[in-house]
Amino acid sequence: MGNAWWNLTLRFLLELAALLGLGMAGWSLFGGWWRWILALALPLIAAILWGVFAVPGDPSRSGRAPMPVPGAVRLVLEFIILFGGAAGFYVAGHAATAIVMAVLIAISYAFSLDRLAWLLRQ
Repeated sequence: MGNAWWNLTLRFLLELAALLGLGMAGWSLFGGWWRWILALALPLIAAILWGVFAVPGDPSRSGRAPMPVPGAVRLVLEFIILFGGAAGFYVAGHAATAIVMAVLIAISYAFSLDRLAWLLRQ
């Protein structure tokens, strides 16, 4: 199951962008001190979930799984975080960025069909 270097790089950048989008959504949805809390908490929670819940032996990651989950659960988590980040850009008033990010997520997954099939078999 090989992912091209460019797709792994794209996926990493999309993960970072998702964290940024979630933070921007937290900032724009509320005012006062809540905006500070959500702008920091949403990306932090997403990063923790991303790092902790994994499929044992996933070759696109380190292979380690601090909290092992079935592949379908991991896939749903990825979709929620990545597309949640894109939605975060939209909520924050950056619709073009949201659309570009959603398209890039779809492209990344389209070139990762072997990984998707592997995840769904786990």
